[in-house]
Amino acid sequence: MKKVFYLNTCDTCRKILAQFDLTDWELREIKKEPVTKEELAEMYKKTKSYEALFSKKSTQIKSRGIDAKSLEEKDFKKLLLDHYTFLKRPVFITDDKIFVGNDKKNVEALREFFGVN
Repeated sequence: MKKVFYLNTCDTCRKILAQFDLTDWELREIKKEPVTKEELAEMYKKTKSYEALFSKKSTQIKSRGIDAKSLEEKDFKKLLLDHYTFLKRPVFITDDKIFVGNDKKNVEALREFFGVN
């Protein structure tokens, strides 16, 4: 399994994806095709945390009046399944690895994984 979950309207996602040869990867645009319960469960198995998958920058947090500091794992899970913008992106997932988000450390790990300098 090799999948990438991303948002097409996100410039950062597009810049990160453009760095790699994704010919044999399944590309999933999460607005058109949201993450399923099974896919979220697979991501959770690899991260051991719904919070690690959760984007605290989602515009939905403010618009829904959510206090992100008070959320628990069950809340993160529910929100991740409720709206695509709660997923920290992009998410690259293989049978044994997962790379979540666009922070510098994660992008560097991806570049190493793909063998890109």
